[in-house]
Amino acid sequence: MTTWLPDLTQQRGPRYRAIADALAADITTGKLPTGSRLPTHRDLAYKLHVTVGTVSRAYAEAERRGLIGGEIGRGTFVRARVDSAPTPAPLATDWPRRYRHMRMHSCLHLLCAAVPAGVTGGSIGDGKGRLDFDAGETVLDKAAIEAKVNALIAQNLPVTSRWIDDAEMESRPELVRTMSVKPPSGQGRVRLMEVAGTDLQPCGGTHVRATGEIGAVRVDKIESKGKRNRRVSLSLVE
Repeated sequence: MTTWLPDLTQQRGPRYRAIADALAADITTGKLPTGSRLPTHRDLAYKLHVTVGTVSRAYAEAERRGLIGGEIGRGTFVRARVDSAPTPAPLATDWPRRYRHMRMHSCLHLLCAAVPAGVTGGSIGDGKGRLDFDAGETVLDKAAIEAKVNALIAQNLPVTSRWIDDAEMESRPELVRTMSVKPPSGQGRVRLMEVAGTDLQPCGGTHVRATGEIGAVRVDKIESKGKRNRRVSLSLVE
């Protein structure tokens, strides 16, 4: 057991907090290394001329801060230095995977232009994606949609972004293609993504710079998802 005795002359506030602060300071300076066993509540109370309850409260505060921990039958020990830095975790962007997501995201905007119906749902995956449309009685032709989307890709249309304020967004409801999800409001402005002459709608995601970057795509299937809903699934042709 350490003979630790805190210096409270420079500490302010309630005694229990002063003890906890002194404990933190001594851990920071290395005076109390990790694993040090602290005096019992009674021993420290006697040496500091405070009540056992004050020491108990001080230790509880230090434990709340993550400085110390008690072990039944063994005592109270320093858990970690206050200034110890966490071990950095390696972080890297999987660029090929992210780029496939970007290509598919831009592709889904072209799909919006190819299918004249409201969007009721969607999903973007690694090299694949889908949109659900409120098609009603409209018959969606798989080959025709695939040809139209690939034609737009081949035009290498610029993909750009710009901002409009909330008031303009409110006055232009036709910009919103998604029927169940509305663009965020209340921040003062909304970001628009535009495929030149083809699609313009609110979007906060990442995209390619021109449609030619998407590459060839195929429509894998068109499914019925209810009386009015039709799901169009696409994938990149790698």
